[in-house]
Amino acid sequence: MSPRARLSRRSLLWAAIVCATLSGPALAQQQQTLKVGSTPTGIPFTFLDTQSNKIQGIMVDIAEAIGKDAGFAIQVEPMQFSALIGSLTSGRIDLIAAAMYITDARKQVIDFSGPIYTYGDGLFVPKSDTKEYRDINDLKGMAVGVQVGTAFVEPLQKSGLFSEVKLYDTIPDILRDVNAGRIRAGFADYPIVAYNLQQGRFPEVRLVRGYKPMVVGSVGIGVRKTDGELLRKVNASLDKLKADGTIKKILAKWGLEE
Repeated sequence: MSPRARLSRRSLLWAAIVCATLSGPALAQQQQTLKVGSTPTGIPFTFLDTQSNKIQGIMVDIAEAIGKDAGFAIQVEPMQFSALIGSLTSGRIDLIAAAMYITDARKQVIDFSGPIYTYGDGLFVPKSDTKEYRDINDLKGMAVGVQVGTAFVEPLQKSGLFSEVKLYDTIPDILRDVNAGRIRAGFADYPIVAYNLQQGRFPEVRLVRGYKPMVVGSVGIGVRKTDGELLRKVNASLDKLKADGTIKKILAKWGLEE
């Protein structure tokens, strides 16, 4: 074989090695892209940013940080809150990253990561209603609203206190009806309600600061019960991100504290 032929053969071999080296990680990353279910109306946890037309917020930032640490990419899939668990168990998505409480009932169906943020339900009423409600007993006989699929539905319905417990798809829908006077009060995730009202979106609605929540819980990342290895990776990365201050920075970015 001539020197020129040997050189050409070596060049081809080197090019093949370089190509395999470059394409391998890219292929692996493509194989490790996970679909993450999030809601478009749960600001600051998850919401649709109209400028980028993408879901953003606390839980999306945390899911991205976990993926970066654990070695997988994420693809956010927007959907209604009530559809999240069904979409996870049916395989339409691989993770849930939303303002979803870790509850015993939900843990019968899916698994959760360690807790990320803890809070309770918030009560909101028309601004013209200046009464300082302490708990749900003070609202006896009223028509109230709550988001379908949340942990707040059952205690409201079982209380037997209200003339109507109206179910809504989204928290902004409840806020709009309270704002317009169509219902007397609404119950929803306290940080989400507070954030919406701080933005001035519903000027005729007031958050009742002295109200004692019915339910206090923690949000976490939802995982299928059959995905034990994925859950271990998520928890390992989450523990790391808590320890190095990343979670604290993400919460602070969106106006929340640990």
